[in-house]
Amino acid sequence: MNDLFKISEAASIGLHAMIHLASHPDEKITTKQIAERFRISEHHLAKVMQKLVKAELVESSRGPGGGFRIFPGKRRISLLQIYEAIEGRIKPRACLLSVKPLCKPDQCLFGGLNISIHNQIKQHFQETDLFEVTQKNGRQK
Repeated sequence: MNDLFKISEAASIGLHAMIHLASHPDEKITTKQIAERFRISEHHLAKVMQKLVKAELVESSRGPGGGFRIFPGKRRISLLQIYEAIEGRIKPRACLLSVKPLCKPDQCLFGGLNISIHNQIKQHFQETDLFEVTQKNGRQK
């Protein structure tokens, strides 16, 4: 089952970084602080953060007192918005062996399970709000 649902390291970093930023709404957080918090590569994190800036989910400022914060005025950010800012649109795969299906869906040994799981994950990401996740989990330090 693990192979049916994979999230790239970049997407995982982005989701965790956004939760961290949402947990500290009044602060500018540096890549160094986030990298230390999650024990991840600061270089990889910086690349991910630039994608989030480009998607206007996060704003950045340089220099002393600089860092990242959730883009001002954003009241709702779905996990899907974060994921797709990093990875692009989620596309279901009918066949796990190839980008082009090798068998007909009605003959697949998974019986459409992979499409069903994909749709459930996409729906969950679309319906799950970053700020709600942050509130449910309490403020992360």
